[in-house]
Amino acid sequence: MKIAFQMDPIDAVDIAADSSFRIAEEAQARGHELFYYSPDQLAYEEGVITARGHDMVLRREQGNHVDLGPLKKVALKDFDVVWLRQDPPFDMHYITSTHLLDRLKSDVLVVNDPFWVRNYPEKLLVLDFPELTPPTTIARDLETIKEFKAKHKDVILKPLYGNGGAGVFRLDANDRNLSSLHELFTGFSREPLIVQKFLPDVSNGDKRVILVDGEAVGAINRVPAAGETRSNMHVGGRPEKIGLTERDKEICAAIGPLLKEKGQIFVGIDVIGDYLTEINVTSPTGIQELERFDGVNIAEKIWQAIEAKVS
Repeated sequence: MKIAFQMDPIDAVDIAADSSFRIAEEAQARGHELFYYSPDQLAYEEGVITARGHDMVLRREQGNHVDLGPLKKVALKDFDVVWLRQDPPFDMHYITSTHLLDRLKSDVLVVNDPFWVRNYPEKLLVLDFPELTPPTTIARDLETIKEFKAKHKDVILKPLYGNGGAGVFRLDANDRNLSSLHELFTGFSREPLIVQKFLPDVSNGDKRVILVDGEAVGAINRVPAAGETRSNMHVGGRPEKIGLTERDKEICAAIGPLLKEKGQIFVGIDVIGDYLTEINVTSPTGIQELERFDGVNIAEKIWQAIEAKVS
């Protein structure tokens, strides 16, 4: 098959951790042809969705891990699969790319389905499953957020469309910084904030569960660094081997059919203790760590699911 990857700069990835690299590497091993382009090279040209990018060949040699062919323009309808793999922020640039890629769906399998990536951002899809999530409020209004904090005392405040642990604050019962943080956030963004009841179980880790075509295939635990509340690996969280609990399986059984129905083939959910906190569909990570811990080729499972849909 001909596979195109819309992703952030390929030459800058950590090949030992990056999920996009691992997915592309597995595609290459399966005999598929790879094409790479950056999100700003996607275009609509008189009815045709195009991209300027490069044929690519990968190798597992950090710093020398990609050979790119000459820059060329392609019509993405000529591909079998297009991967939407750029990282957030989930801003209007990102949303526009989902609108353009959505126009390919009669000809091409776009992974994950861009219509539902746009409509199911990480911190909003969980609202469909209130029985699985901690108490949550989404608001821009300071008084609404203050009322939530007064009720729950110890809370997590973060940008609604952030990622990688950026801008995540814990405000305990004695904290006096809520108004200042609200002023800071609203000073540079028109987006709402999300506030959730703090879950003490985060000290034991924030579990990333990987689902492929709606089925749980494994999990890793991300343990916060000393003195940190955030467990994201981008900010120093330590990955550890861990299995799926019965509660994890219950959560996946509840959300899996919807993810499968909506074309979300590669999804990573976040679970703290017994609670679902995020459903990551834009650019989930964690498959390389899971493969090392469990010895299971998750990228192969992803491609088996895709190949079954394209054939």
